[in-house]
Amino acid sequence: MKLRYKILFVAIALIGLSSCKDFLEKVPDTRVYLQNLDQLEQLLVTAYTQTNYAALGELSSDNVIDTNSPSADGMRYNYSSYNQYDEQIYAWEDVTLDISDSDSPSGIWNGCYGAIAAANAVLEKIEEFDNVGEIEGEPISAQDRARMNAIKGEALMVRAYHHYILAQVFCMPYRGPQISTTLPGIPYATKPETQLDPKYDRGTLQQTYDNIEKDMLEGLKLVTDEFYEVPKYHFNVAASNAFAARFYTAKRQYDKVVDYATATFKGNDPRSMRNDFWDKDFYDLDNGARYYTSVDRPGNYMMIDTYSTWLRRWGNRFWTAREGLRGSIGGPGPTWENCRYSYGSGKDKETWSMMPCFTNSFLSSSAHSEYGAIFMGNCWEQFEYTDKIAGIGYVHMIRPEFTSQEILLLRAEANLFLGNIDAAFDDLYLWNHDHLKLDSTANYNMVELTKDLITKFYTQSYQISRGYDSYGIVKEFHIDEVCPSDTYHMTPEIEPYMQCVQHFRRIQLIHMGNRWFDIKRYGFTITHKMGISNVYTLGVLDDRYAIQIPNEVIGAGLEPNVRRTLVQSENGFGVSANACIANN
Repeated sequence: MKLRYKILFVAIALIGLSSCKDFLEKVPDTRVYLQNLDQLEQLLVTAYTQTNYAALGELSSDNVIDTNSPSADGMRYNYSSYNQYDEQIYAWEDVTLDISDSDSPSGIWNGCYGAIAAANAVLEKIEEFDNVGEIEGEPISAQDRARMNAIKGEALMVRAYHHYILAQVFCMPYRGPQISTTLPGIPYATKPETQLDPKYDRGTLQQTYDNIEKDMLEGLKLVTDEFYEVPKYHFNVAASNAFAARFYTAKRQYDKVVDYATATFKGNDPRSMRNDFWDKDFYDLDNGARYYTSVDRPGNYMMIDTYSTWLRRWGNRFWTAREGLRGSIGGPGPTWENCRYSYGSGKDKETWSMMPCFTNSFLSSSAHSEYGAIFMGNCWEQFEYTDKIAGIGYVHMIRPEFTSQEILLLRAEANLFLGNIDAAFDDLYLWNHDHLKLDSTANYNMVELTKDLITKFYTQSYQISRGYDSYGIVKEFHIDEVCPSDTYHMTPEIEPYMQCVQHFRRIQLIHMGNRWFDIKRYGFTITHKMGISNVYTLGVLDDRYAIQIPNEVIGAGLEPNVRRTLVQSENGFGVSANACIANN
């Protein structure tokens, strides 16, 4: 991966800040002068963002709480935020602080467009090779043609994927082909930038999704694993199909979700790509995390190396604790409800249910809801020293971006809306079974999943009867309102299974940021308690679903996202009714 540091190019970022007049008067040219296919392949190594949307997504979601706010028994802390903008993100405000940080909205924006710039430089050069019919003065051979097609396929997938992430972060959720034409998208970049102070238009959300789909489908026809030394650092065949399954889930085209999800298994039984991580015991958390994100694991489809300090927020003000913990990795579920643990004594004693597989995988071994906990596999940092004596270097966080476990849950969701409850249950069963320890002494009464357990556990009445209602495990779906469909609808029959899907997804993707995208597309209402008395509620289709685009980009002339006006009330903050602009 060191090649990414050796190849320099100017990103397509919409902003360029410099005090140097001579620099500003130069026409930017993001084209890289490439001569052969080796160089194209090397440049594509840089075409994967090194920024990470995990912090932005988790702080916006219900996975994280403010430990400075009082708990039910009045416990609160006085911790500082790790980054200045953490408080702004948690309150769903526009981010104006610490904008140079790679985890900030500005970092996500520039990282994605930088990756897109590299992909566009590659695609432009391939077009040039095609037009002249030769490479470095030699006719294009059949082998060269095969490599060119593979490179083009990867570049198209890269371009589609990074625009998709930008849309997920900075736009409202996809709302169907009619409503999405009334919502702003993000600029879709298809050419290297060569003009000074270019002007961009966001277009509509529908146009953004159309462009993503066009690139993705063309790329899918061309991608191959034939020319990769380590396919899982690239958009290989399985990862490309996994991305397509995720994309069509957002669009509610469930028949396509099933097709592409199934294609990721390459005709093999999904059990051959099961989550073998839980079968093993590791010497320490670092070794466990490295194995979880290893390219050697069959269930890992694609890994992305990012620079992120997301893990370092643990032990500061905002983290996965209390209801954020009990609603996800440190709380009850349909098959592990009887797996009981306790911590402390007397009035400080806390007893809870938790999946046994997580007992040796937390940064906090107690998983006490006040202290919070973390599953190290999804966000453990790996430090790269540039000077060991000085103790300085780069913080890496490896993202298992596409995995067989997530794909099982996407396919289960799709099959539910297609009316195939049995097929959906089979995938939910496999996901649950993958988290069973093979050592029977470690199961602690965890049982196999059944339909009866799903329909019993995932009801509001049962949650209340067990005292789980404050955890927010069961949510009210508004998916039909977010993305209306003439064909697919949430029904009472499938709702418990959908509750199971979203709960399992919350656990599977903890600390990754994807929960925020699910909240938006499912239309969940969530609440953030902040400080001593402030309470923020994010309602269905709240326009704060769309993170505000960076201030620097707005200053350069791009249309900002609409924002509601927050007003102070006796109970905290609310939304002024006459200041609300509807997105429907």
